[in-house]
Amino acid sequence: MGHFQKPVVVVSKCIEFEHCRWNGNIIKSPIVKILKSYVTFHPICAEVEIGLGVPRDPVRIVLESEKVKMIQPSTSKDCTLEMRNFAENFLDSLRHIDGFILKSQSPSCGLYQTKYYQSTKKGAPRLQYGPGLFGKTVLNKFPTKAIETEGRLTNFRIREHWLIKLFTFADFEYLKNNFSKHKLVDFHSKNKFLFMAYNQNLMRELGRIVANLNNLSDEESILKYEEKLMTLLQKPPEYTAHINALMHALGYFKMSLSHEEKAFFLDELEKYRVGWIPLFVLQNLLNSWITRFDEKYLVNQTYFKPYPEELMNFDLKDSWRGRPYWE
Repeated sequence: MGHFQKPVVVVSKCIEFEHCRWNGNIIKSPIVKILKSYVTFHPICAEVEIGLGVPRDPVRIVLESEKVKMIQPSTSKDCTLEMRNFAENFLDSLRHIDGFILKSQSPSCGLYQTKYYQSTKKGAPRLQYGPGLFGKTVLNKFPTKAIETEGRLTNFRIREHWLIKLFTFADFEYLKNNFSKHKLVDFHSKNKFLFMAYNQNLMRELGRIVANLNNLSDEESILKYEEKLMTLLQKPPEYTAHINALMHALGYFKMSLSHEEKAFFLDELEKYRVGWIPLFVLQNLLNSWITRFDEKYLVNQTYFKPYPEELMNFDLKDSWRGRPYWE
């Protein structure tokens, strides 16, 4: 695996692209900066698009009688309808998109942690957290796409899952645009271990679709496969599913490895199981054996390189296990 399709990603323009924050600032993001070489970005600033200038007085989300509104406290301007109309029209105009990187906590682009206030008054209490108006429309229209904020992407586990979804979706989009049933068989084959790690039951359902291609039209094949693929990649794998996939891969070398090498791998697997080492340590070890023994089937498995390795920015402070960030 060495060639990757270039995903298409909508990004908040204030992240590494333009000084368009309410105070005229720009947000630095190492992941967005490096992604510029691997992704086709569509930068957008929703607040500027509805006529708010740079710099501008900030807006906030206000809950009034359980209705979510976007208000500019300094002017009392209600931007709710303008923002919702822009979001609908802009997102409907997109021909194709693989993912989004939106500004965290923004009243327009935020996804999960935007503050909802009781009123526009200074010092008004926060009532709850939720998505901004543009971010909510993104989540409603593209619930299965690779969608994250630049803040959450600093977490290794979240970033890895987002990158896997992003590049898998981009690869599948290329397949759709150049479809043949043979290419769908190849796509499923090279992703078998990745899909096994994500959801073994759905992997088998995808396999049954591939096995039944002769009884389906091209359109039916794409629609059925894509629906299951989106569901399969919705949540990241459990560590136990990764262990299952790794043990399956180890089986390809049972006649080639020494007893000591197998024992070493199993020891490292136990370290991963208890959370001492990250997954890619084991994947890299298997990769070395794939090269050493010229294992033809595994060499093309996306599981061992699901996205460009230059994007593997791992820091020891990062978390590769822990709480479920997607619930």
